[in-house]
Amino acid sequence: MPNVKSAEKRMRTNEVRAERNRQFRSRLRTALKRVRAATTAEDATPAFREAASLLDRAARKRIIHPNKAARAKSRLTVRIAALG
Repeated sequence: MPNVKSAEKRMRTNEVRAERNRQFRSRLRTALKRVRAATTAEDATPAFREAASLLDRAARKRIIHPNKAARAKSRLTVRIAALG
């Protein structure tokens, strides 16, 4: 356990943020699965819009690396185009 009051607070805030990040990452993974599971481009497009938004937000908040977000969006776009 921390001995300093500010270290105790830091520990508490880290736990809160870690939980929030875990929930957000779970939401993001689910959105990506929805896009990959789509069988037609019409089904995939709205799912992709939501996933792209979540990817951008995760990159902005540094939950994932910005390059990873760009790569994921690019791959999903190619996948939707193949469904055509």
